[in-house]
Amino acid sequence: MERSAGILMPIASLPSKYGIGTLGKSAYKFVDFLESAGQRFWQVLPIGQTGYGDSPYQSFSSFAGNPYFVDLEELMEEGLLKEEDLKSINWGKEKDHIDYGKIYENRIHVLKLACKKGLAKNEGAFYRFLEQNQRWLTEYALFMSLKEHFGMVSWTQWPDEAIKRHEPGSCNYYKDMLREDIQAYQYMQFLFFKQWDKLREYAHKKNIQIIGDLPIYVAMDSCDVWSERQWFQITENNEPAVVAGCPPDAFTKDGQLWGNPIYDWWRLKEDGYGFWIRRLDGTLRFYDVLRLDHFRGFESYWEIPYGEKTARNGRWVQGPGMDFLRPVLGWFSGKQFIAEDLGYVTPQVEQLLKESGLPGMKVLQFAFDSREGADYLPYTYQSHSLCYVGTHDNATAMEWLEEGNSKDVKEAMAYLDFDPKGEESFAWAMLRMGMGSVSDLFIAPMQDYLELGKEARMNVPGTIEGNWIWRMKASDMTVSLAKKIKNLTLCYGRIWE
Repeated sequence: MERSAGILMPIASLPSKYGIGTLGKSAYKFVDFLESAGQRFWQVLPIGQTGYGDSPYQSFSSFAGNPYFVDLEELMEEGLLKEEDLKSINWGKEKDHIDYGKIYENRIHVLKLACKKGLAKNEGAFYRFLEQNQRWLTEYALFMSLKEHFGMVSWTQWPDEAIKRHEPGSCNYYKDMLREDIQAYQYMQFLFFKQWDKLREYAHKKNIQIIGDLPIYVAMDSCDVWSERQWFQITENNEPAVVAGCPPDAFTKDGQLWGNPIYDWWRLKEDGYGFWIRRLDGTLRFYDVLRLDHFRGFESYWEIPYGEKTARNGRWVQGPGMDFLRPVLGWFSGKQFIAEDLGYVTPQVEQLLKESGLPGMKVLQFAFDSREGADYLPYTYQSHSLCYVGTHDNATAMEWLEEGNSKDVKEAMAYLDFDPKGEESFAWAMLRMGMGSVSDLFIAPMQDYLELGKEARMNVPGTIEGNWIWRMKASDMTVSLAKKIKNLTLCYGRIWE
């Protein structure tokens, strides 16, 4: 990876008229913004369909795109929707926040209107798409149709035991019964992939590559677990035997209880890790570079008995390590990966990162956090790494300045030679330090370039409400800001032709 820079900006956070960011005009404008700012990478959060809690790390499928991101204006231009189909719908009152309740109530209904017209108009292309994606698409569309049929509750609460167990006879029965709904969910994916491929092609023409994120675990309420539960530690009662999370630390006294089922790594190994290879193959369909979330979980992971209310009573269990990474990464030898090696990093995790050959991550905020130690100070970095001001789980730089530990903030200001009375903001001082690091790639959240505070934070780990809702305003993508970013990028040798 050549010395370069990029911006972390979720698709959902792009401005749009209809409540949530999409793959429409604002996405293209952001690509143009990246180009004019001298950036070479656009990092996004997982783009799968979200469920309860709205977290992109808890998706209904490892393979499907989020129908919420299908651009409605483009559907109107294609004649699949009319303006009157949308004008009476309340998508949320605040332009800088997503109202997921309103999106949930209305988005799928509107997309189904488009499907009715589109199925006839795009019949040939649609059926080619079905044939190319049959392995995952049929199961996903059935799963979503069943969820809708049973009131959107988790599959573990469906009243029909046979379909809960994914019995072939029952699946065939519901495929016939829910044929129209299944076709609609399939068509929504057709629309998503069509718009995504078009946007990605445009990004490539602008020399912008897209970095995506693969969550290490899948959601319990997902098509993956429902249809392929043999790869997970699931009991005969359709409950996870153990669930994933993180142990208590200086940030969270009770740890983090994620609730995802944990893999049956021995069975996966016996199968040649086929499930993971298919999952990676499906995810790489979207991205140019893939970040492996929670990399330390491949070395050892925190296992919590199902039913626990906190993560306190978990234990460390040995992960698959290079026995997994060697064949899987070898399968995708021509692809670029990033290891999200944050969290409780031990010498064993560091050794696994070294053996894998993947670049790890360095977060500037951690450099001054007394709970993290000095391992993230920029003078310790190696070039084969990525430097971040913060991730989606961190406070914005301006929020950290206001609410961080006063001793830590004072240390950061001294390290940065930051003058609170000067013209440069604290956020831009952090950006300057990251740009100047030796890491091959520097990534900063868009919020830090905009000098935003607590109101723009994406996620607070260990909490459910109030996350993933920030949206950028259309007026934020200015020519002057792009020029300022480009000058900083140029100054530190991160622009290349």
